[in-house]
Amino acid sequence: MRGLRALCFFFVVSLFLLAQNEVNGDSPYRFYTWIITYGDIYPLGVKQQGILINGQFPGPNIDCITNDNLIISVYNYLNEPFLISWNGLQHRGKSWQDGVYGTNCPIPPRKNFTYLLQAKDQIGSFFYFPSLAFQKAAGGFGGIKIYSRPRIPVPFPPPAGDHTVLAGDWFKRGHRGLKWILDGGHNLPFPDGLLINGRGWNGYTFAVDQGKTYRFRVSNVGISTSINFRIQGHTMKLVEVEGSHTLQNTYSSLDVHLGQSLSVLVIADQPPKDYYVVVSSRFTSPVLTTTAILHYRNSYTGVSGPPPGGPTIDIGSSLSQARSIRWNLTASGPRPNPQGSYHYGMIKTSRTIVLANSAPYINGKQRYAVNSVSFIPADTPLKLADYFKIGGVFNLGSIPDHPSYGNGYLATSVMGADFRAFVEIVFQNWEDSVQSWHIDGYSFFVVGMDGGQWTPASRSRYNLRDTVARCTTQVYPKSWTAIYMALDNVGMWNIRSENWARQYLGQQFYLRVYSPANSWRDELPIPKNALLCGRASGHHTRLF
Repeated sequence: MRGLRALCFFFVVSLFLLAQNEVNGDSPYRFYTWIITYGDIYPLGVKQQGILINGQFPGPNIDCITNDNLIISVYNYLNEPFLISWNGLQHRGKSWQDGVYGTNCPIPPRKNFTYLLQAKDQIGSFFYFPSLAFQKAAGGFGGIKIYSRPRIPVPFPPPAGDHTVLAGDWFKRGHRGLKWILDGGHNLPFPDGLLINGRGWNGYTFAVDQGKTYRFRVSNVGISTSINFRIQGHTMKLVEVEGSHTLQNTYSSLDVHLGQSLSVLVIADQPPKDYYVVVSSRFTSPVLTTTAILHYRNSYTGVSGPPPGGPTIDIGSSLSQARSIRWNLTASGPRPNPQGSYHYGMIKTSRTIVLANSAPYINGKQRYAVNSVSFIPADTPLKLADYFKIGGVFNLGSIPDHPSYGNGYLATSVMGADFRAFVEIVFQNWEDSVQSWHIDGYSFFVVGMDGGQWTPASRSRYNLRDTVARCTTQVYPKSWTAIYMALDNVGMWNIRSENWARQYLGQQFYLRVYSPANSWRDELPIPKNALLCGRASGHHTRLF
């Protein structure tokens, strides 16, 4: 049986190589086999059932180089369906691999699926996570590091070490119990604590040598809370945000909102002893705090006293910090040309989309909505329905371009868009909480954010020169955030709240970026190993 699985696996890989039509023939392949199981974990000192990957919580890191091909065979040994999504990997022309229910059938229990991904023209820090139901609250997440190719200059010397920091809120109640609360139409309780790399207070150690510089890649993998990251006695030089090299400003602490990732350089230049690495919740009362240890290898002195305090509920400082994060125009990205060679501010937008979040009660239950539409999953993944031309699964235009501020309603919302259009999207937030939005398959320019109502006059305050390009952005309470985005990736792409209760209860929709050319240059064909479910079950995959 094991030999048959191996033969089938390499057959799938061969088909993948054929589908690439030698486009990626020079790029290395990295092979992973992941076994997904439940196991006992004790992140907050209480025994819980967590989702493990190869017995690990968090899961293994993916370390790769720009344009590497990633062949990840996932075996699901849970007693429920499972999917992994790749937060920030753009998988050019391959929304087939996105790993959300709108594009992929879930992996059934005791079955496997092989993801065929490529870190095409990307660098930076990202993460993966389970996307179905509320499994994200049980673990199953891990870090993704995409290094620059050796011949592409990086705007800082190679660090002595490269640390992944997966931080976020955590609940002692299991993911099924949390889902049951949401299914009953209620809000989640306040989180029980915060974790750093799956551990609670002082549970994880980062070892450093005095005088050397280290890279810390910080991702907020939580489900409901913005966090603040800081290291006792040390400053941090920001160098990268979700695949973009930034101006190297120095900070004493940094806010990381839900779903966001960033990289900082830290010099171990303090007297040799142990220091707190601190993560605390932002905009919450009470404030949650947890710590890890920064351990100098020549030190025999442990941490002492309380960890350093950080910002709590102040919005103004967070907004100012967000505006200070700028693109490094002279640094090369994944290609040798400078990031600033793409003059996004000189491109005329062809469409403005305004998205307003809301929290309506529908049929007596708490739901969340975008432009009054609360998303409900269809019985068939939207990408498959679109490909096989299965009617009645979704309707284009089922979500409007602008809010009506009417009563909320349920629908499988899909917005149509044209390939190679350049659009302006405004996220308008009239609620009292910070929102966090992510767009799968894309990186966009955060051109502006401010309080109040967005109007066309707000464009006079846009940064059209050196705003950072990223895939996740925050929207402050009673505020707006505007982005510019080139629709250069054909497919069916999820636009969602990174607050997982809001996402689960409808604050998401799909953007169908369409090209009539039907060309492999724009989008690769459906993979031969694609799982088929729902009304697509009787169809067959084929290579063009």
